[in-house]
Amino acid sequence: MVISGKELAAKLKAEMAEQVKTFPDKYGRVPHLVVILVGNDPGSQTYVRNKEKACDVVGFKHTTYRLPEETSGQEVLDRIVELNTDDTVDGILVQLPLPRHISETKVIETISKEKDVDGFHPLNTAALWQKRPNNTCIIPCTPMGIIKLLEEGGVEIAGKKAVVLGRSQIVGLPISKLLLDRNATVTICHSRTKDLPEVTRQADILVAAIGKAKFVTGDMVKEGAAVIDVGMDLDENGKLCGDVDFASVEPKASVITPVPGGVGPMTICCLMSNTIQCFLNSR
Repeated sequence: MVISGKELAAKLKAEMAEQVKTFPDKYGRVPHLVVILVGNDPGSQTYVRNKEKACDVVGFKHTTYRLPEETSGQEVLDRIVELNTDDTVDGILVQLPLPRHISETKVIETISKEKDVDGFHPLNTAALWQKRPNNTCIIPCTPMGIIKLLEEGGVEIAGKKAVVLGRSQIVGLPISKLLLDRNATVTICHSRTKDLPEVTRQADILVAAIGKAKFVTGDMVKEGAAVIDVGMDLDENGKLCGDVDFASVEPKASVITPVPGGVGPMTICCLMSNTIQCFLNSR
């Protein structure tokens, strides 16, 4: 079964829109998400437009600051500090990657933990790794989207062997923790992993998040595995593809996510959910 992240995201956003309609009567206003975009990266501009569209669907107020490439790091930090103290702003997102002269670490650490809708702040990361994260912990959007896709596909997680390709702070490590929380046995693989195909063939659940086009091939996948493709790559023809060679893996997988239309839409959907959580946490 191919799990459509696009269809699931549309369903969940419609549910959130119904929830948000009740907020003006309950709380006096709707959530407000602010996005800061520095520079002219085409991919980033597309992502931001998609986030703006999602805000419109769900019924949020949204503001986007589009800053020139030469904007200094201090200017970005000063803008974030202003937004941190603005009670009308519930969520702050700085679109990554940033120009090289701006420290992503400093930017992430400056965003208020309570308004960190990406879930990248060190305090949110630390809370995620607690044995039982509390309800105020903001979970990164892509990992939470992966969990929702697995649930939509009827994939049983408890007791299963999960293999995660990639150990980034944004996807690999947090999705590993979310799978552990749901009682999977998790193996994290990376560039130094030996006999990688032998490891991936043991996976009941395989999450590919390494940024290499069509890296995972059919011979690396166990028959009946659930395969989640986080990659956003370009193939030899310049066409968008994932980390998984869909053509050779799909016949073996019990469920699989496509690229595009799989994890990507769910990432934005979970950003909307995180914004609602930040809004409600501050009430």
